[in-house]
Amino acid sequence: MTETYVRERSSEGRKDLRYPAAPEPLAVPVYDNHAHLEIVDGVEPLALAEQLDRAADVGVAGVVQASGDIESSRWAVEAAASDPRVLAAVAIHPNDAPVYAQAGRLAEALDVIDELAAHPRTRAIGETGLDYFRTREEGRPAQHESFEAHIALAKKHGIAMQIHDRDAHDDVLAVLDRVGAPERTVFHCFSGDEQMARIAADAGYYLSFAGNVTFKNAQNLRDALAVTPLERILVETDAPFLTPVPLRGRPNAPYLVPITVRFLAAELGIDVDELSARLAANTLAVYGSFD
Repeated sequence: MTETYVRERSSEGRKDLRYPAAPEPLAVPVYDNHAHLEIVDGVEPLALAEQLDRAADVGVAGVVQASGDIESSRWAVEAAASDPRVLAAVAIHPNDAPVYAQAGRLAEALDVIDELAAHPRTRAIGETGLDYFRTREEGRPAQHESFEAHIALAKKHGIAMQIHDRDAHDDVLAVLDRVGAPERTVFHCFSGDEQMARIAADAGYYLSFAGNVTFKNAQNLRDALAVTPLERILVETDAPFLTPVPLRGRPNAPYLVPITVRFLAAELGIDVDELSARLAANTLAVYGSFD
């Protein structure tokens, strides 16, 4: 059922579309807390079960499947219901909110998200937030309306929230401060700097680091990582995007999480097993058990 709705990632500008070889397995299992497994990528696309099997083989015990529209949200819930290694996050992406609003369907879409959020395998509202990079000024009121509605849904259902924040750091923090953040709030693919990391951690938010922390031009992310308390760090792929160095440009998948985990451990100067145990505990604290 979950294979009936898929999207394709553009291959434009990418030279090698083969999935990379699996990295060395982690001794202590972790979780990928944000991926988009409904997006087909690579010359040999991987079905959901194969994605999860490959992940399990290298010590990635589960995946939180994130969403961005009605269709992908339904897919996420179906995936989570069909495999105990998946939990669902449902939402209207901030760049899709103006599209729904222009069509007069934003309220309807939010009602669908509300229904899907009630499913026992749905453990987060996400991804929601603000994106000033892709959405112009005229679309921002719809983004704000949608963001605040999603915050309310996370509180209503008592589940976590995954934030998409692109070029909108101050406004995202301001909205959370004004309306009150859900108890468990995650900055998916954290994109801020050291100062923002301190603010977010002090507020009790979680910072999720993806493969882009390994990029040469991402010193701001490494600076942010250095000041983030271990109990506030999560790891993700954002698959099929943001494949870590040295595989940048290749298709990304949850089984590549160990590369990012080992990079984070090296940056923090701690043992990989110690970090893995902390990442797993943090993930379960945010989303609950996968069982």
